[in-house]
Amino acid sequence: MNLPRFLSVLVVSLTLDLLAGCSLLAQAASAHQAASLLKAGFAERDITPDLGMEAPGNYGKAYHQSFHDPCKVRAVVFDDGTRRVALVGIDILFITRHITREARQAIVKRCGIPPEAILLGASHSHSSGPIGMSEPGDFDQASPLVKDLATHKSIVSNPGYTQRLIQQIVESVVAANESRIEAKLAVGWGHEDQVSFNRRLRMKGGLTFSHPGAGNPDVLGYAGPIDPQVGVIGVWDLKGALMGVVVNFACHATTSPGGISASWVGSMEQTLRAATGHGALPVVFLQGASGDITQVNNLSRFQNPDPEDWWRIVGGRIGAEAYKTLLTIRRGAGRDVPLDVKVKTWMAQRRLPSEAKVQQAAQQVQKDPKEVGETEWTFAKEIVLLDAMARARPQVELEVQAIQVGPVLLVTNPAEYFVQYGLDIKKGSPFPFTFPVELANGIVGYVPTEEAMGPNGGGYETRLTAYSNLAIGEGRRMADAGIELANQMRPGPVPQPPSAPPFRAPWAYGNKPPELK
Repeated sequence: MNLPRFLSVLVVSLTLDLLAGCSLLAQAASAHQAASLLKAGFAERDITPDLGMEAPGNYGKAYHQSFHDPCKVRAVVFDDGTRRVALVGIDILFITRHITREARQAIVKRCGIPPEAILLGASHSHSSGPIGMSEPGDFDQASPLVKDLATHKSIVSNPGYTQRLIQQIVESVVAANESRIEAKLAVGWGHEDQVSFNRRLRMKGGLTFSHPGAGNPDVLGYAGPIDPQVGVIGVWDLKGALMGVVVNFACHATTSPGGISASWVGSMEQTLRAATGHGALPVVFLQGASGDITQVNNLSRFQNPDPEDWWRIVGGRIGAEAYKTLLTIRRGAGRDVPLDVKVKTWMAQRRLPSEAKVQQAAQQVQKDPKEVGETEWTFAKEIVLLDAMARARPQVELEVQAIQVGPVLLVTNPAEYFVQYGLDIKKGSPFPFTFPVELANGIVGYVPTEEAMGPNGGGYETRLTAYSNLAIGEGRRMADAGIELANQMRPGPVPQPPSAPPFRAPWAYGNKPPELK
């Protein structure tokens, strides 16, 4: 063989060996990535307010005088080897944008989870800790009258409690992150349609009323649907021990059993812990789209249960349905559970009162509420506060966040979001399991549908207040944004049981005709 040809063959041979080696390395890396298991960690922290602190959930002052059950922060951190996400359920009426930013920034510093991958969702418990919906600076330049109304006639955030809330949110996520272990995941739907009702009803006069009252002869029927799906994510360690559960359901947390309480979320947790035999089972609850959904059946012929029974009934049935779902859903191998995050934010306009309405309200709030009427005085106060708030902060930041955990997509909004929007998001999502999560990462109050704001709409949720004033159309924009983000992501596979073996023959005991004698 001549030297040039020998060198040519040698070069080709070495090149092929190098390419083969690179291919083996790539295959090994791919196999390692495919073999990497999902990791998960759960944690919870206490955020029970003190007796004497303000009780949220109304437009005026109220104070906690007794204790019923604890309020908590519950967190889960998922890790697919490339990305981590944190889902945090908080027993609080709502969470402000300012608190969201502070908590996220602290979590980034402590454990490196990026802010867009952190979901902070409030349960909307009306019997939880003291929190007001205004942001820092909203009333700094306001008149003495407005400052007095904001401070002494409305619910306000307790600074000490707010700092404790942020700290416990951060600690729960950090602890969950540090406790991550290899895990298997299963997802499913339960169905519960006996404890949630649309509280808006059509009336003979053409309008829609919120809570028109049982037995009202002018009621024609419900003005909207409910969402009976109970979304469940179960997480087990590799030995088969249940590590924690994520539950998503749409119903106001207003079964206030008397005193400080997580509302029915606490009863749901008790039910799941009793059913599983896991006395410390972490249950991360994320509220569904329930701006018009409560436990009150306005068409019932019977009296409502007392608050304690209501707390047990609603939480018990939802917890039982979640447990039934855990029993039937199939656990995956822990592989191929991709995590992904997408976020869209924008500045939205407020719906503002006319100047004449503001002037009239300013005159009313300077009178005794008994002279004006308690209800009229309350909503006049809200108009005055809205006018001042809008001058300081004319626009509101909205965030829609989409977090994927394998075959599940959680789509957030910062509102008390009408259930129809949640149903629309589920319909428009390509994921087999889509969990709308309201009151997440901020607060903009009630966001009704366009129809509810039309000539046949009306009701409590459509009233203009410092709490609820988003421009008409922003609710649909949030739904469209969630659907858009959902369609930019690819669902992970849903765990399936093993395939049945090939057919061989029917059962010999049972393949005979009837024996008559």
